[in-house]
Amino acid sequence: MEYIDLTTTDQLASRQFRRGAAAAGETMSMPTTPSDASSTTAPNAGPDLESLRSASDVLGLDGLLSEDELALRARVRTFVDERIRPNIKDWYEDAHFPVEIVRELGALGLLGMHLEGYGCPGRSAVEYGIAAMELEAGDSGLRTFVSVQGSLAMTAIHRWGSEEQKNRYLPGMARGELIGCFGLTEPTAGSDPSSMTTNAVHDGGGWVLSGTKRWIGLASIADVAVIWAQTADGIRGFLVPTDTPGFSAVPIEPKLSMRASIQCDVFLEDVRLPDSALLPGAKGLRGPFSCLNEARYGILWGSMGAARDSYEAALTYSLERQQFDKPLAAYQITQEKLVNMLLEIQKGVLLAIHTGRLKDDGMLEPVQISVGKLNNVREAIAICREARAILGGNGITLDYAPLRHANNLESVRTYEGTDEVHTLILGQHITGISAFR
Repeated sequence: MEYIDLTTTDQLASRQFRRGAAAAGETMSMPTTPSDASSTTAPNAGPDLESLRSASDVLGLDGLLSEDELALRARVRTFVDERIRPNIKDWYEDAHFPVEIVRELGALGLLGMHLEGYGCPGRSAVEYGIAAMELEAGDSGLRTFVSVQGSLAMTAIHRWGSEEQKNRYLPGMARGELIGCFGLTEPTAGSDPSSMTTNAVHDGGGWVLSGTKRWIGLASIADVAVIWAQTADGIRGFLVPTDTPGFSAVPIEPKLSMRASIQCDVFLEDVRLPDSALLPGAKGLRGPFSCLNEARYGILWGSMGAARDSYEAALTYSLERQQFDKPLAAYQITQEKLVNMLLEIQKGVLLAIHTGRLKDDGMLEPVQISVGKLNNVREAIAICREARAILGGNGITLDYAPLRHANNLESVRTYEGTDEVHTLILGQHITGISAFR
């Protein structure tokens, strides 16, 4: 199969337009300012990424970040450049999650980074968001690990666990020495977790858990699983060491998305637990939903990282790639595509910063998280796909990131609430009418 550069038709249409204009006796003028003239020639040494980033921050969003926040961004960005970018192509192709970097993420202070005490980093919501954005610029699968570990498993223990549970698990999880997973979704209970069938029965000597969970990140490599189950007292959470008899996790393969990450089917076959395994503070769906909101918050930042990386790949490529004696970036349609991408990235990052400031001030409402998750992921997918189009046939290879990002974002768009779920959350908010049933 032969792949043709998609901008070829743009050039042919331009030539036909010029011929038609000349035949009609019209004259055509082109901008002659220095900036316009320089834009038609690709630099011999290739575009400088930092200069492109500076020019792309049209709204001056970096000025909204403190020195400490910018320093954190630089540290995480360097880690991504050195440890993720050189390897992600192979990890993704081989469907390999690099367990070896987990402790490195802990050493960077990225695991449970928004949590206080118990060896956790205690950073701000905005700092956590910045880290999520930089990690997802590398790959959604790596950001997902940080989200599952910190926003889901560690948050459940930190918010709803006993002091003994917190001291037992959180310090090791923050260092990356212990890995956690979060078992809520089931084969027939995704968007409606209240319909879960996993159950826990107290038989006088402890708890017995039975059921099946699906799409559980990290479960096959986890040391402890946070499992949500129906009980006589409603939905409750349990801490299940994964070496407990009756617990098993099987990776879901093959996948077209999140290939550098792990998602599993989890089977609970009469798993016996002591009374101390119960999360004492969590009763009802409020427990898992509070954790999901933490993960959703990270997603609204992270998705903009994937979008930005795809935009930068397309921008750099369009400045270097020559077709019909000039770079792709010199064509009007290419510039329109790049500008549309940039507008949505700038708006999405501004939304993320505002949401983060609200969270740090204790003023963030769940419906506001839905705004960010719905908008930013939806726009990020569109940006990644448009970036792939600028890359032409080369864009379907793993040498370029946009299509990998777009595939990953199909998972991100689905987990922690689909577009439809967040639409209904917002619809209920503005109308006062629930349309879930």
